[in-house]
Amino acid sequence: MKRRRGWIGWAWRLSLLLLLWLLAVGGWVFWVGHNDQAEPADAIIVLGAAAYDARPSPVFEERIRHGLALYQRGLAPRLIFTGGFGGSGARFAESEVARRYALRHAIPDEAILIETHSRSTRQNLLYARELMRANGINKVILVSDPLHMARALRISRDLGIEAVASATPSTRFRSLRSSWRFLAQEIYFFHRDLFDQARRWWAQLRS
Repeated sequence: MKRRRGWIGWAWRLSLLLLLWLLAVGGWVFWVGHNDQAEPADAIIVLGAAAYDARPSPVFEERIRHGLALYQRGLAPRLIFTGGFGGSGARFAESEVARRYALRHAIPDEAILIETHSRSTRQNLLYARELMRANGINKVILVSDPLHMARALRISRDLGIEAVASATPSTRFRSLRSSWRFLAQEIYFFHRDLFDQARRWWAQLRS
């Protein structure tokens, strides 16, 4: 009986530690997303999101609008829109939708760069890095939703991109249910990325 109580006690302590860890990770994700680092840079990268034919989704429109606001503040002379074709039959890539939106808001065409192949955050940044290298761009401001920003910065560091974060001041993930679901997703990605880094470190150690 004592042994059983001992195991229950240890299980309770481990559960409490796990809960505290998850709360700490969630708090860090929230803090990073609400810590605006916007400062002068060479370009602004707007990470892709869903588009409905020629119209950005509400989430994507928030990102585009914030990117335009940073450009209009004079923080960078270039905008890089990312995002490929969201589904079969789509007429426009996400980045093309963003470009059309920017042109309608008096952004000069020569200030806009796009890539039309990416389908994920990592691919957004991989293809954006190619545009950066081709156009002599060194430092960028990343634009995305607040809860997405911690992962975007992690991937940027992993790819060797010098980036600062400026999340959208408002988010379309307004309901408690959607916000918690998005936060849970980002906590999962945090641990997945941590595992991948540990696996790469172990592989290098053994080689």
